[in-house]
Amino acid sequence: MQIKLIKVGKTPLDFDIKSGKITFKGFLQYHTGKLILLKAKLYGLVDIECSHCAEDFELEVDEDIEFFISDGLYEDIDNIELDVIESFNSLVDLDELLNSEIELIKSDYHTCKNCVSL
Repeated sequence: MQIKLIKVGKTPLDFDIKSGKITFKGFLQYHTGKLILLKAKLYGLVDIECSHCAEDFELEVDEDIEFFISDGLYEDIDNIELDVIESFNSLVDLDELLNSEIELIKSDYHTCKNCVSL
């Protein structure tokens, strides 16, 4: 699902997308300048491989996600650290963001129930 950043205003623009057994639900809202706030919840199950025994298992995910999307190059004027994703085509691709968040979770170290006590 792609959304034109120009359509995001002060009134929150809700979204709800799914990929497999995981849901990405939240809103986009104009913040200031070229920044759009994305605030969402990522929840459900992700198929993952145990980092210890290499067996596949389902990991329960329940995470709050919050970052900004810049319409164009982000320039930090006030020296405030922000999580910012830059969009150079004035679009936000929520499916791509969801897949990126899932891959970020998968890249971490996870152990299955059988290996937790080892």
